Amino acid sequence: MAKSAQSATSAQSERSARLSPPAWLTAGLRPQPTPVPWPAVGRASIALAAPLAAGLAAGQPAYGALVSMGALSGVIGDTADAYRMRFFNIAVPQLFGAVGVTLGTLVYGQGWLAVGVLTLVALVSGMISSIGAVASVSGLLLLLNAVVGAGLPMPDPWWKAPLLLGLGGVVVLALTLLGWPLRGGAPERTAVAGTYRAVAELLEAAGTDAYDERRQAVTGSLNQSYDLVLARRARQHGRAPTLVRLLAELNVIIPLLEAAPAAHLAARRFHRPLPPEIPAAVHELADTVGKEKKPGRAGRPYELRLPAARRPSEKAVDAALRHAASVVHRTEPDPSNVDDRLGRPAALRVRIRRTTRNVLLSGASWRYGLRLALCIGLAQALVSLIAVPRSYWVALTVTFVLKPDFGSVFSRAVLRALGTAGGLVIAAPLLASVPRGWWDVPVMAVLAALIPAFSAKGYAFQTAAITPVILLLSDLLNHQGFDLVLPRLYDSLIGCGIALVAGYLLWPESWHTRVADRLADAVTDTAAYVALAFAAAPSGPGRDDPTAARHRARRKLYRDMSAVRSEFQRALTEPPPAGDLAAAWWPLAIAVERIVDATTAARIRVDHGAPPPEPAEVAAVEKQLGELAEGLRSSDVLVEVRADLGGDEESVLAPLRQEVRAARAISSAPPAP
Repeated sequence: MAKSAQSATSAQSERSARLSPPAWLTAGLRPQPTPVPWPAVGRASIALAAPLAAGLAAGQPAYGALVSMGALSGVIGDTADAYRMRFFNIAVPQLFGAVGVTLGTLVYGQGWLAVGVLTLVALVSGMISSIGAVASVSGLLLLLNAVVGAGLPMPDPWWKAPLLLGLGGVVVLALTLLGWPLRGGAPERTAVAGTYRAVAELLEAAGTDAYDERRQAVTGSLNQSYDLVLARRARQHGRAPTLVRLLAELNVIIPLLEAAPAAHLAARRFHRPLPPEIPAAVHELADTVGKEKKPGRAGRPYELRLPAARRPSEKAVDAALRHAASVVHRTEPDPSNVDDRLGRPAALRVRIRRTTRNVLLSGASWRYGLRLALCIGLAQALVSLIAVPRSYWVALTVTFVLKPDFGSVFSRAVLRALGTAGGLVIAAPLLASVPRGWWDVPVMAVLAALIPAFSAKGYAFQTAAITPVILLLSDLLNHQGFDLVLPRLYDSLIGCGIALVAGYLLWPESWHTRVADRLADAVTDTAAYVALAFAAAPSGPGRDDPTAARHRARRKLYRDMSAVRSEFQRALTEPPPAGDLAAAWWPLAIAVERIVDATTAARIRVDHGAPPPEPAEVAAVEKQLGELAEGLRSSDVLVEVRADLGGDEESVLAPLRQEVRAARAISSAPPAP
């Protein structure tokens, strides 16, 4: 009887599992646990509603709608933290958007000419999207505005549309920068202080299972802090005291971060965690870093009280923490510690020339540009040449779905269709019951506020928030009212279909994950880092500082691993088998991070008195990592590789060899059934 009940329960569970939606879909429909960005909510509400009110007051509602469209682009692009980056994230894409809407307006209703121009714009947009965050938004806005200009009637003469759209961007920019005079360096200070807190939590987790997760959090925080501070330095070559202090405070946390792996291994080996006074002291430094310091004002006397350090790992943490405290509590910033341990930015013209060459010679850039151009060409041919009631919304959908840095094309197409359907549910009663006119202003204020609030929750939620806003603004230009709703749903489904067939199924590389390739690159760089960590120090003038070289190599490695994690998260949203194959790589990615940590820990122990390893030991580890990287490149699944790696168990490299053996054992495991 009991067995019968158990079998029935098991069968019911299996049926429920078969009927439940797949994991790649539920992951996209699950809202992210992020707080509501209330300042952004307020800015979006004002930036989109105020132009409508101004247009109605002037008797030109269409002009107000165009300004609000430009403001919508600015709201979507305002994703940076630092004010300088926010300025560029909003201003630069607006220039590309002005070019796009001008080209679209000039070919409005021109049939094959519109198809050719938008296809060429899509090629350029796709290629420049691979440069970076600002270029990605710029490429998106270039294509979006070209599609809108070619699909909606714009006011004459031709220059009015780009002027009005740009004015909307200026409105968002002005609202965004209102706090700059009062909070100019606050985002950078907050980011650096957050890095200190992340390091404190990492030290608290030394010797525990939570260490790996905390290390990933530190990597993300450090990347963000350096991106903010170095981006500011790239445009401010003078010795501003605030900049000098921030960069010095950020640089001195690196030795403490590098000492953390040694402390973690020691805590595991000797069952002796770090004293609580150490992470508490780092938390105090984080509080000090987060406070604004007035130039010329004397700092308070500070005495760092730490327990006596005995082992090499404890000595490394003690020395790094005392040095960090001396820099953080220094009255005036010291420019000696900000000189480019991670590399000085090249001149602007050099970076532009280098970036242009890389884009033109990049196979990945051309492949993505051609994919996007093919899909946009098909979409525009459909709406321009076939006598059916279609609209610019088809090409608009293709553009959003095929953004390469926004995630999986397949899952985004599905989520786009679901999000559009949700947005139409919101828009339908508004278009049917709210009369066009002054009632549009409060409605727009509410709808616009939902965009930043929902964008943080996920792509489907962002789509559901943006859809009614675009429909309302479109109705102010073409006056179709409720009749917009069903055609836009059909358009979205057609656009998603084009993206899936011409942008996904026809490109076999889309079906496969790139986790293995990126992981192989990271393993190769890890092998080089092992060799660099224990190489003899070069002598003579003009030689690179070996410590700085190790810092740069380690930072590059952790950025590589961040890229692997991002690719892993993207791959998990792919349908089987790509998503299932990607999941198999994750334990190996963790193992590679542990190899980097073990290498750093060994170097720290040598720096604080432990005997250095023999060159043959280093060469053996480097060879094993090279073979592991080669095995990863030769197969799409985990393959068997040789795991013979012995040596003196009392050597500083013993923990590193153990991590390498573990990585090779993972790589030789068969895929899960």
